[in-house]
Amino acid sequence: MEPFSLDIHKYLGIARRRVYWIVIPFLLAILGGMVSVLRAVHVYEAQTLILVQPQEVPQSYVRPIVQRGLGERLRTITQQVTSRTNLEAIIDRYELYRGGEMMLEEKVNRCRSSISVNVGRGGGGGNTFEITFRHTDPEKAKDVTNALASNFISENLKIRESQALGTSSFLADELASVRRKLEQKEETLKQYSMAHMGAMPDQLGTNLSMLERMQRQVEQLNDSLQDAENRKLMIQEQMAQQKRMADQMAQFTTAESLLASDDAMLSGDASEPVSEDLAVLRDQLERLKIRYTEFHPDVRRIKSMIEKLEAREAEQAEQAIQEPEPLLEAASLMPASHAGPLTPSAGDMLRPQLSRINYEIQDIRREIAKTREKIDLYQSRVEETPRLEQELITLKRDYNNLKGLHDSLLNRKLEAEIAVSMEKKQKGEQFRILDPARRPEIPVEPDIRRVFLLTIILGLGIGGGLAYGKEILDSSLKTPEEVSESLGLPVLITLPLCFTGQEKRARRWKARLKAAGVAVGFAVTAVGIVLVLKGLDGTLQYVKGLLPFV
Repeated sequence: MEPFSLDIHKYLGIARRRVYWIVIPFLLAILGGMVSVLRAVHVYEAQTLILVQPQEVPQSYVRPIVQRGLGERLRTITQQVTSRTNLEAIIDRYELYRGGEMMLEEKVNRCRSSISVNVGRGGGGGNTFEITFRHTDPEKAKDVTNALASNFISENLKIRESQALGTSSFLADELASVRRKLEQKEETLKQYSMAHMGAMPDQLGTNLSMLERMQRQVEQLNDSLQDAENRKLMIQEQMAQQKRMADQMAQFTTAESLLASDDAMLSGDASEPVSEDLAVLRDQLERLKIRYTEFHPDVRRIKSMIEKLEAREAEQAEQAIQEPEPLLEAASLMPASHAGPLTPSAGDMLRPQLSRINYEIQDIRREIAKTREKIDLYQSRVEETPRLEQELITLKRDYNNLKGLHDSLLNRKLEAEIAVSMEKKQKGEQFRILDPARRPEIPVEPDIRRVFLLTIILGLGIGGGLAYGKEILDSSLKTPEEVSESLGLPVLITLPLCFTGQEKRARRWKARLKAAGVAVGFAVTAVGIVLVLKGLDGTLQYVKGLLPFV
């Protein structure tokens, strides 16, 4: 198998021999492309560039409510601008698509498909976006594009203001709800504090100090009660001793009564209670020593009484030894009516003191009972404090959470109100038209460059294919190699065709006339087609539009 080799001279020879097979299909393809361009509906595209202008008030002073990105917001605005209601208004206002039998729904869909929004076009980066609209009428394309830009601006203002108002209203409702809960929690805390008045954790120190003071007071009252009971006991013992002595004195003689009377005078004032039984006094002294020291007034008084009684007994014993019989005789001679005491007894004098001591003891006991009740009250408060503290911690935690939420919502509501005022005054982020739409001069459909390139490729392909096919079907011998290969004989010499000068001129003129005829025919056909399809004015306008591509 022979390797493939590309002989360019061979193909150039074919092109020279079959030039009209290439040129005529090429010109016909060009003509067909022109016809398709002329018959196609020309679509014009109008563009407008919009700048996203940031808010005038610094964000450090007023935080914007709208936090979504430009792309997301543009998608939302595009959905609203291209809604059926808005597009129907635009179609009716600018009389779009009036020449056909299209239904209103088809018009809306076609209008929506002709609108495009592109972010970042026009050299403004991410802070700009471009709105384009396509239509067969360039003037309507311009007008609709500007109308769409105005709708985008107005919808952006409405959305921002609506979102600001909605945010403020939502925060106001939430704030009112949280405020009601906070007031209920405050009322709960108030009722709880009133129900446990005096036992709250912050009163623990006061309760402990009061409890300690009450305990000291009880100790003092107990000491006073013990002292009063001791005095009562002493008076009772004295009264009992006085009663026994009175019984004994009734049996004594007048002498003994006189002696007792003298001894009573020697012992002191009649109003002072004195016990004359040394055994009772000694026993009472021992009991007092158990409770008190030697320097206690009661101990010293009992000792003094014991000393007096001992001295009086010693004196009586001495007198009895010296004069026993006269005393007995005097006692026997004394009348019975003088046997008792002439003055009130000591027991009668001690009874008022005993009554006062009884009253004092009752008062002390009542005071002790009241104090113990207070101690129990303060003790119960102290014991309840840990439990109340835990409950209060729970209540205060809920209250503090609600309070923090309330304060946060209040601050946000104030910020939202400021943002609403800023949006109403149009000081927030706005859309501003940088480049308004202008009347397009060159159609974007059909793409003449692309059609021209495709017709050239198609014409060359068809012409080359026909020329190559004609060359293959032609069985004549054209080169010495073909002759040698076909006859099997070597070619010794080749002679080129020789033409006279007149023949050469005739051939050249003939070739020129053919080329000129083909060109003129193509041009006339093209102009005729344009005139038929476009008319004279349309042809001139079309040629003017083609000038930039020539």
